[in-house]
Amino acid sequence: MTEHTTKAFDTELQTLARQLAEMGGLAEKQIGDAVEALVRRDVRLAQRVVALDTAIDNLQREVEEQAVLTLARRQPMAVDLREIVGALRICNNLERIGDYAKNIAKRAMALGAEYQPGKVVRGVEHMADLVLTQLRRVLDSYVRHDVAEAIAVWKGDEEVDAVNTSLFRELLTYMMEDPRNITFCTQLLFCTKNLERMGDHATNIAETVYYIVEGRPLTDERPKGDLSSLAAVASGAKG
Repeated sequence: MTEHTTKAFDTELQTLARQLAEMGGLAEKQIGDAVEALVRRDVRLAQRVVALDTAIDNLQREVEEQAVLTLARRQPMAVDLREIVGALRICNNLERIGDYAKNIAKRAMALGAEYQPGKVVRGVEHMADLVLTQLRRVLDSYVRHDVAEAIAVWKGDEEVDAVNTSLFRELLTYMMEDPRNITFCTQLLFCTKNLERMGDHATNIAETVYYIVEGRPLTDERPKGDLSSLAAVASGAKG
């Protein structure tokens, strides 16, 4: 009976892991397609990104239902309990990442044929590549319970923040130089902030992986390099 219960519990945990892997794959696709739609000004692709968000939301509900049922049936403790709590945290972060990708797709649709300074668009593509790499690495660390990799992702968020700050300042410069750039650059500011928030959620997942494996929260101060605010720019200019 105990062996049967253990096998059933393992099967339920594996189901959660598969659902999270599917969510992660959809989130990665959303990010890539949203940025491609932005760069190419592809309205149809942007619309598909928005539509895909429903699939991620549905998976989130499935994960939550599976987790609650498993808690009720098994009443797990220690690492088993952390596995389920961790799955709930990760699915919430993935759902938010999907929302941010959807927001970028909506910005792409709003822009239409607006003029795009090539250099800054390439910067956004670079930032998206960094975020996608962070997401893939952290999901891999979850599957393998690799604390070292999770910590590497956690530390890597500073690079995403630094790129965001650089792009923020560059976009402000474009707006000040030519008023025709204001609409496009303003929309792009929202997109870069969405990417920065995705990076934060990847970092949240890294902290969850650490919690699952180590049994305690990662209490070090999170590395942040995001200074993307008018106040920060003004402060930097004064310095």
